[in-house]
Amino acid sequence: MVDYWILGAAAFLAGMIDAVVGGGGLIQIPALFSILPNVAPATLLGTSKLAGIWGTGTAAISFARRVRVEWNTAAPAAVAAFLLAFLGAYTVTRIPPDFIRKLLPFILIAVALYTLKKKDFGSVHSPLHGGAKEKAIAVAVGGAIGFYDGFFGPGTGSFLVFLFVRFFGFDFLGASAVAKVVNVACNFAALLWFGYSGHLLWQVGLLMAVCNVAGSLIGTRLAIRHGSGFVRRIFLFVVSALILKTGYDAFFK
Repeated sequence: MVDYWILGAAAFLAGMIDAVVGGGGLIQIPALFSILPNVAPATLLGTSKLAGIWGTGTAAISFARRVRVEWNTAAPAAVAAFLLAFLGAYTVTRIPPDFIRKLLPFILIAVALYTLKKKDFGSVHSPLHGGAKEKAIAVAVGGAIGFYDGFFGPGTGSFLVFLFVRFFGFDFLGASAVAKVVNVACNFAALLWFGYSGHLLWQVGLLMAVCNVAGSLIGTRLAIRHGSGFVRRIFLFVVSALILKTGYDAFFK
């Protein structure tokens, strides 16, 4: 019973952080691996996706009700992410992601330094593109991140937020809203894959989903109430944690 309480608490915190800026997997996945050490890793990842998609979906709906979501960017990016996530999942069964594992901490360091250097980065919502160009860039970004999520995965939500601020001119709040839509597509593709291959613990996943949704509702309200400055600070905190976690996994495990 205590184990279920721990997993529920982890899912709640993961949902709250994920709703703001992504990165909830930093909490949820280690908790699953710690509490259920004898379960196959693929099953634990699938169970995490089952829990997470409900929280991410709830956040996407909550943002859509309170914040203007740039659907001209979100929709094509989500479709591309959904399709390319399957390709990424297939590729990882053929090519081990060791190179990405070692490269990722340095990419995240560059993201953090860029965000710190540009003090007004993501403070103003001023979309840069429109029409066919906007859709084309959205497909490229969504496809690249979808493939990455299927192939490797850590930090997907944070990468999406950064890219929507950097290449589309969104503020952090608007970028987070669009990122949730794309993240749902990635998670759904992965969930279909894990479900098809039988790597799901339904009872554990659904219990964690309830807690994830509760955390997501609180996280969304915090993001909307406190605005882009708050999201930017959480973004830098999560990216810093990702640098430490991915660096440890790549070079010290």
